[in-house]
Amino acid sequence: MTNTEPTRTDADVQLVDDDRPAPPGRPVRLVPTPPGFWGVLGGAIVAVLAPFFGILIGSTRGSEEVSSRMDPIYWGFAIGCIIGALGMVAVLLGARRLWLDARARKQEERA
Repeated sequence: MTNTEPTRTDADVQLVDDDRPAPPGRPVRLVPTPPGFWGVLGGAIVAVLAPFFGILIGSTRGSEEVSSRMDPIYWGFAIGCIIGALGMVAVLLGARRLWLDARARKQEERA
């Protein structure tokens, strides 16, 4: 295999003093995140991590009775799953908002 890209030499690199501004480069266009993005991202994180934290909290609570030692873990997992389900609702609502915004932008471009 041969590399068809030209190699850069030290002569190609321009050094900039601290007092001078940097040479102009490619323009950067900042685009805001579309509505619903943060709902999808945050909801997905909550949906994944909530059951794990439920188990963690339930296992640290523990129980003194031998017959009910697993009860706090079960309750922690159950509450974590409920919170995770709320995170999934946030994901669905955020995805719906993303989809509706994308459709509205397509209609604006057509007009």
